[in-house]
Amino acid sequence: MYAGAAVAVGLFGHASPSGVAWLRCLGAAMVLLVWRRPPKEAWRGRRLLLAGTFGVVTAGMNVVFYEAIARLPLGTVVALEFAGPVAVAAIGSRNRRDAIALGLVAAGVVAIADVRIAGSLLGLVFALAAAAAWAAYIVLGKRVAIGGDGIDSLAVGFVVATVLLSPLALGAAQVWGSPRMLVLGIGVGVLSTVVPYGLDQVVLRRLGRARFAVLLALLPVTASVVGFVVLAQVPGVVESLGTVAVIAGVALRSREDTGPITEPPG
Repeated sequence: MYAGAAVAVGLFGHASPSGVAWLRCLGAAMVLLVWRRPPKEAWRGRRLLLAGTFGVVTAGMNVVFYEAIARLPLGTVVALEFAGPVAVAAIGSRNRRDAIALGLVAAGVVAIADVRIAGSLLGLVFALAAAAAWAAYIVLGKRVAIGGDGIDSLAVGFVVATVLLSPLALGAAQVWGSPRMLVLGIGVGVLSTVVPYGLDQVVLRRLGRARFAVLLALLPVTASVVGFVVLAQVPGVVESLGTVAVIAGVALRSREDTGPITEPPG
């Protein structure tokens, strides 16, 4: 995911943030179609509607996230976006232990992210929109995961999203004349979408939405670890304390929200 984000930022000089997000969606759709070859049933009725809605919401989440990081520091956007998973986890909290765990996780993410609002109101709006979309991604992703083969539905969803959001391709017009840029765009789709979202579908079949939302707090922790190991970026005291808080919160969160894999009602 973070390798894909690094490639995406490199493409911002050749395409708009929305255009890069659409290239990511296109790349993911192409790779998933070749890999999964969803059966005819996946393209019909309610299964198609759910997959399409999930795909559009997920692609939209990527669009507003890229627009946000084009205007605000990445750490700020990550912290604001995490309000979405926090809301899902809060709704699924069952007791005081969960509330304490959620507080530790939220404080840890803020500490790691080093929040600074850089005076861009539009950037703030995009970041909060990404938070809302992330919450919707978790809720819809759970329904997709328990409603059939989630990765097949992921493929269908990104095809639908690529078609419906195709006007955004205008923002990537410069890329179409460069095979190298097109390959990088597809690479972003594989690294940032196919691999992590495919794994999300596996995990969502086994965990409740609230616990999954809390586990997402490990993303900024992972980013810090990768930065330390690969880039020799030594975290400060506050970031280190934030990492400990996130890990403690994830460990403290109750596991009562897991349940059997069943077909969604209705």
